[in-house]
Amino acid sequence: MDRSLRAARVATYVYFVLCGTLMGTWVVHIPAIEERVGISHATLGGLLVLLGLGAFLGMRVAGRLADRFGTRIVVPIGGVLCGAALVLPGLARDPLTLAAALLLFGFCNGCLDVGMNAHAVHVEKAYGRPVMSGFHATFSVGGVLAALGAAAAASVGLSPAAGMAALGAVGIVIALASARALLTGAASADTGHATETTETPVGGAEASPVGVRRRIWLLAALALMVMLSEGAANDWSALHFKDILGTSTSTAAFAYGTFAAAMTIGRLLADRLADRFGSMAILRHGAAVAAVGITLVALGPWIWTAFTGWALFGLGLSGCVPQLFSAAGHADPAAAGANVSRVAGLGYLGMLAGPAVIGWLSHAIALNHTFLLLTLLCAATAVAAGVLRTSSNRPRRGEPAPTGDRPHRTSA
Repeated sequence: MDRSLRAARVATYVYFVLCGTLMGTWVVHIPAIEERVGISHATLGGLLVLLGLGAFLGMRVAGRLADRFGTRIVVPIGGVLCGAALVLPGLARDPLTLAAALLLFGFCNGCLDVGMNAHAVHVEKAYGRPVMSGFHATFSVGGVLAALGAAAAASVGLSPAAGMAALGAVGIVIALASARALLTGAASADTGHATETTETPVGGAEASPVGVRRRIWLLAALALMVMLSEGAANDWSALHFKDILGTSTSTAAFAYGTFAAAMTIGRLLADRLADRFGSMAILRHGAAVAAVGITLVALGPWIWTAFTGWALFGLGLSGCVPQLFSAAGHADPAAAGANVSRVAGLGYLGMLAGPAVIGWLSHAIALNHTFLLLTLLCAATAVAAGVLRTSSNRPRRGEPAPTGDRPHRTSA
């Protein structure tokens, strides 16, 4: 394997960490910005919708640009814009300026998100084996770095705006410095590396554009269900412990920590499992495990049952989104950016909607019972996982051709 491909993989890791760090920096400064602007939690919740809307629009624009000009151009530009826009929420002085800042920051973040995921698809195709989950695992590392960076900025007396500006400037430098290692385009990722293991899309090489579009929207629907479930866990896991199980605030914090840790561990392992058993198995069995886990959370009366349930929920969901993004990118390499943007965009909306949906349901039924909706979504995802099945039955290296429906390697 040549050095340029390894360098491209490392650069992709860097951009995933960068994206997580920039978004995490905004998240850790939310309380200070909310207090300075003088808005309520309810008003902040409404403004966060603009962040999601901006991200959705950025994903759609960046996806098309990535297919036209290449991810080597779009990814660093997205990183530079996101780093520059990070300071804007810190400078906001009233709800109107904060709304504009979040819309713009969301747009820039969406550009970086789709660009780096589209580039990750090209890297994965060049490797000829699954590597997408590892990229998504490093996104979580960015959140840790954001917390450390914010703490360091506060310790030297920097205001939120100054701290965000400093981290944004570092992000711009990193985005520019890492650009040279990126692959020059989809074509370079498709030649000379993956001829033995890359699978053809569903329907084979002759798949019609209509068939590909239908498959992309089905992948997007699955991403919406999976990421809605993930978003619900992010916002309601700690409250479940505190309000339903009656734990202390400190114990409740471990509920989300358990979920997040299990998800990170799962993503570190998912690529090896996908390489051995196939992406469809990761999605199907992962969603099934998640369904079992969240059912334990919904119905279990004990703290340790809930801990086990949140751990299984995070572990099960961990590999699902990377497989869906990867499948979207491989469905039509010439339109990888646009297809990833569709799947990621709808999934992102699901992540934003998840907390709200659970909140609405909790007005009618107990909070823990609202999680049964997530059970249904995960079960539906497991049933529909066959969308990742490929038409090619190409054997693994060094093995005879498989027969029947035995699992086989796939990079989709």
